Amino acid sequence: MSNKDAYVKKLEAQLDEWNAEIDLLKAKANKASADAQIEYAKEIDELRSMRDAASSKLSEIKNAADDAWEDLKEGTESAWNSLSQAFKSATSKFK
Repeated sequence: MSNKDAYVKKLEAQLDEWNAEIDLLKAKANKASADAQIEYAKEIDELRSMRDAASSKLSEIKNAADDAWEDLKEGTESAWNSLSQAFKSATSKFK
């Protein structure tokens, strides 16, 4: 397995984890009061948007030539770190 393949698998696993986390947050939001549901919905929408951006970065890496994907890695890492922080922030609000 190449470094690119291993990196893609790692990112795909993280996306799967974030998708599950969004589903969990949505379930918690559905049990909250009406006012809280509105706030939670905003947070969930923001997380979905960031997740979609990260997914787009992953697609770019998947489609990049084996000798060019490393150039995309830095931007992807930045997007991933931002999303990771957003998830931590959002999940702390849901507790």
